[in-house]
Amino acid sequence: MKVDPIHQFQIHDLIPMASIGGRDIAFTNSALVMLIIVASVSILLIGATAPRALVPGRLQSIAEVSYEFVANMLRSTAGNEGMKFFPFVFTLFMFVLAANLIGLIPYSFTVTSQLIITASLALTVFVIVVGYGFWKNGLHFLNLFVPKGVPKVILPVIVAIEVLSFLSRPVSHSVRLFANMLAGHITLQVFAGFIIMLAGWGVLGWFGATLPFIMVLLLTALEFLVAVLQAYVFAILTCIYLNDAIHPGH
Repeated sequence: MKVDPIHQFQIHDLIPMASIGGRDIAFTNSALVMLIIVASVSILLIGATAPRALVPGRLQSIAEVSYEFVANMLRSTAGNEGMKFFPFVFTLFMFVLAANLIGLIPYSFTVTSQLIITASLALTVFVIVVGYGFWKNGLHFLNLFVPKGVPKVILPVIVAIEVLSFLSRPVSHSVRLFANMLAGHITLQVFAGFIIMLAGWGVLGWFGATLPFIMVLLLTALEFLVAVLQAYVFAILTCIYLNDAIHPGH
C-alpha cells in the first residue's frame, strides 16, 4: 500500500464562491477548520466563564489558568504597559494552541502546517510592532537598531546586522511553527503507514508492526507536547517583539 504523508496537508475547495481575475475563490477545508477553531475557543471561554462561580469547575479553571498564564507571560516580558496588547496576544495564543491540538485529531487538518497561515500571523505581529513602535516613540524607535556602548568604528556594521535581524523576524517567527508542525505530522504519518503495510503481511507482519505502533504512541505524546510548546513559543516571541516596540532600547 502506498503511503503519501503529504496528502494530509493538501487544501481542497469545498464551496466555490467567486472567480476574480481568472482565479477561483472558494471556501476550503483550511477555512472550515479555522472556523471550527474560532468557534471552539469562543464556546469554551464564553461558556466556561459565564457562571463566574467562586469555586470554579474544570472548564472555568482552564479558562482562568489560560488567562493568567498569558497575562503573566506578557507582564514579565513587556511590563504592565504591555497589558494593552493582552487581547491580541491571548487570542493569538489560544488560536495557535487550538489549531495545533485539533490537528492531532485523526482525519482533521492542521492549519498551522500551512506556511501562508503562520506567515500571516507573523506578519500581523510585525506590522503591529512597527506601527506601534513609530506611533509611540517616533523616530526614537530606530534606537532599537543602535546598541549602546558600541564603538563608532563598527557601528555601521552592527546597525546593518540589527536591521537585517529585525526584518528576518517574520520569517523565523512563522517558519518555526510551520516546520515543527509539518515535520511532526509527516513523521507520524510515515510510522502509521508502516503499521498498515506490515499488518498486510499476515501474523508475522502483526509482530513486526509492534515497534512502529509503539513509536506512533510515543510520537503522539511528543506531538502533544510540541503543540503546546510551539503555541507558547509563538506567544512569548510576540511578547518580546512587543516589548521592543514599547521600550526601543538595549
